[in-house]
Amino acid sequence: MNTDFINLTAENLSNEHLCCIIRSKKSHPGIEAKRQWLSDRLKEGHVFRKLNAKATVFIEYAPLEKAWVPIMGGNYYYLHCLWVLGSPRGNGYGSSLMEYCIADAKEKGKSGICMLGAKKQKNWLSDQSFAKKFGFEVVDTTDNGYELLALSFDGTTPKFTPNAKRLKIESEELTVYYDMQCPYIYQYIEMIKQYCETNNVPVSFIQVDTLEKAKQLPCVFNNFALFYKGVFETVNLPNIDYLKRILKK
Repeated sequence: MNTDFINLTAENLSNEHLCCIIRSKKSHPGIEAKRQWLSDRLKEGHVFRKLNAKATVFIEYAPLEKAWVPIMGGNYYYLHCLWVLGSPRGNGYGSSLMEYCIADAKEKGKSGICMLGAKKQKNWLSDQSFAKKFGFEVVDTTDNGYELLALSFDGTTPKFTPNAKRLKIESEELTVYYDMQCPYIYQYIEMIKQYCETNNVPVSFIQVDTLEKAKQLPCVFNNFALFYKGVFETVNLPNIDYLKRILKK
């Protein structure tokens, strides 16, 4: 089994592929946006570890204090993404990546690791049933079914910020909060923008471009959040059919 993993660094970031959207030659605006985003995060302790192959096999996590999510907790890691897709599945790569993260957290004296989940698994969130096999447990919830999962080493637990549980905003129009951490964000924002322009749907796009903005968000967040009629709808990146269903409410 190939266990040749590498971590992205300031030195190799410009040359390595970023797993989610793999392009050989042609540049992709979402990938370049993520590369820029990562270049600022790596110095803050952000970790992006991947299989040293052309495959979607990676884990991405950061110190919770520096993670762009509205979650509070001392001395935790926040697990943004853990994905093993396609033919590499079934080789134990997911377990290897999770074990690396746990060992790294323990070595650095962290209190534990946390991640965003939901009562019903969401497409754009890492597999929580897999995380629970490693001892992750639900430590906080929102009224609309999102959960905060944590693997605690010392009995302390993180929690959602009070703002994250509000799940409401003043604006009635379609409102999208987003950052550039996920390379898919760019194309989905363009798709939503185009659909709303064509169909005369008022829409606001709010880029979360600082840690402070992320920590103050009025909803759970893992790169993306969508509101309609003042109510939080989803952290999933919506296709057009999903968007139409939301707009019919």
